[in-house]
Amino acid sequence: MRHRIVVLISFVVLASVAWGQQQPAGNSAPPNQSMPGMDMSGHDMSNMQMKDMPMSAGKDADKDADKDSDASAHAMHSMEGHMDMGPHMKMTALRPAKPGDAARAQEVVESARKAAEKYLGYRTALADGFKIFHPELPQKMYHFTNYGYAMEAAFRFNPEHPTSLLYEKHGDDYKLIGVMYTAPKRLGEDQLDERVPLSVAQWHEHVNFCAAPPDRRGEDLLPHPQFGLRGSITTQEACDAAGGTFHPVIFNWMVHVYPFEKDQASIWSVSRQHGDAD
Repeated sequence: MRHRIVVLISFVVLASVAWGQQQPAGNSAPPNQSMPGMDMSGHDMSNMQMKDMPMSAGKDADKDADKDSDASAHAMHSMEGHMDMGPHMKMTALRPAKPGDAARAQEVVESARKAAEKYLGYRTALADGFKIFHPELPQKMYHFTNYGYAMEAAFRFNPEHPTSLLYEKHGDDYKLIGVMYTAPKRLGEDQLDERVPLSVAQWHEHVNFCAAPPDRRGEDLLPHPQFGLRGSITTQEACDAAGGTFHPVIFNWMVHVYPFEKDQASIWSVSRQHGDAD
């Protein structure tokens, strides 16, 4: 509880500074409902979801935080190893290339590589404040999230500050393979294009998520589930009828970059980030 209060206070201070500098910029919070920014606690992973963090306090805030974290954990379970999410995945459309797009994308890749190289050793990432998103869950890819960077991403894009570092686990060690950038779900595709050209990369977010009721947790891992991001439930009405909790968007906009790869298709691989990552 004390930790959550500190986080809320820190966010209020940061948001106030951003407000003063940007005028009405809206209160987007850290990854409180995003995926590993995604709001990761919410990675919005804009929280490492990056959904906007509810500006509430006391017991209600505590309950909201628990609910968001719980939903994120179940989302991670249901996302593992499944590329075809159908109605649960929303992606930006690829656009025709414009002059300067390739150069802008390359600048992002170079910044991502520079940022990532410092953290080839995962212990350095932990020492610098990156947190492993749900380390207790077996995952094909682990997101080490920096919630300060997640908050920054809610207001502006800094390619040298990825919301999350992406690692594969090998025994007791972690191998760094890429980074993830996030953006608030309120942004339109034109604004996402300003961050990373949509002629090169495709941002995505996870939608229509029905979290199972407490007595049916784990069913999203079974074949042909009702709940989760592989589930047959895709509407608020159906989720309510099944006793679940519906989230129109479970994480905010996110895009993966694999800056150590050699060709553009691999660096911005859509199948890789959707199949084995989120």
